[in-house]
Amino acid sequence: MDKTNAFNETIGTGYVLIFHTDFLKKHPLQSIIKKYGFFSYAVNEALHLSEQEEKNVVEIFQKIEKEYQHIDKHTQDIILSQIDLLLNYCNRFYERQFITRKIVNDDLLSKMEMMLNDYFNTGETLKRGLPTVEYLANQLNFSANYLSDMLRLLTGQNAQQHIHEKLIEKAKEKLLTTNLSVSEIAFELGFEQSPSFHRLFKKKTEMSPLKYRQSFN
Repeated sequence: MDKTNAFNETIGTGYVLIFHTDFLKKHPLQSIIKKYGFFSYAVNEALHLSEQEEKNVVEIFQKIEKEYQHIDKHTQDIILSQIDLLLNYCNRFYERQFITRKIVNDDLLSKMEMMLNDYFNTGETLKRGLPTVEYLANQLNFSANYLSDMLRLLTGQNAQQHIHEKLIEKAKEKLLTTNLSVSEIAFELGFEQSPSFHRLFKKKTEMSPLKYRQSFN
């Protein structure tokens, strides 16, 4: 077996769709395509397709392949409609994948909860500042977009919202169990400026940090 065959046997065969951005001009896809977060997913976050799902995707590529071999004034619209269909299928399949991998995802939620608790409880906020989506994603071996999309589908909240929920939980704890000032609490939680903490707390609880503390006295 020569090297070429050995290489092809390793990576398998498939389709690659490449087109210039000008191909999308004046078509709804030109703006819609930007909403698909999976374009920035990592390689290890690829779709795991069932046999029927794979068949659906291959059929779309085959239709595109046949269409560009007979170009006329309708070709562009027909190909773009197939690309639009392909992207919608990918969205459906990713959502299915998030749901069907329930055990893995439940484990992920537990790990993220522990990670955020450790981050706030061990003083990482004083060294690194507020936890970021990128930090969580790196620690969990996901891309930031994949993590947020998966969390949004599973819990209704993206990664940033999960961080804020944990942040407010810790803030409430400090407001009720310590004598630290609001500014000191903001600093301990990783905020560079106290007004930023004040705005986020009020947005999430509909009251200021000081008013929240006073409501329990």
